[in-house]
Amino acid sequence: MTASSEPANRLELFQGTLDLLILRTLRWGPMHGYAIARFIEQTSGDEFRIDHGSLYPALQRLQQEGWINGEWGTTTTNRKAKFYKLTATGRRQLTAEESRWKRFTSAIAGILASPRPAGEEE
Repeated sequence: MTASSEPANRLELFQGTLDLLILRTLRWGPMHGYAIARFIEQTSGDEFRIDHGSLYPALQRLQQEGWINGEWGTTTTNRKAKFYKLTATGRRQLTAEESRWKRFTSAIAGILASPRPAGEEE
């Protein structure tokens, strides 16, 4: 789960973030694994590169949690693939994860934007 075309400039996803990104991606409808990875890569401006070694265990975990279901189907290129879709429980989980993520990023932004504490020397 890294990003960009240059390995030194790739962004690493925080633990648990991939689950949120997969759930968010599947809100648009069923997708197979490769399409999920490509959607995340493209919508992140290629900052995140999702490798199969991270994606498929995450999909398996999300299925075990009951947040997504997978069914075999055929891609537009006539290949057999497993298509994943959100469950009702997955939609509720997505809402909870988005709320937590917004709180987290707001707290980080507050720290990054804060002035030096009063009485502290550099």
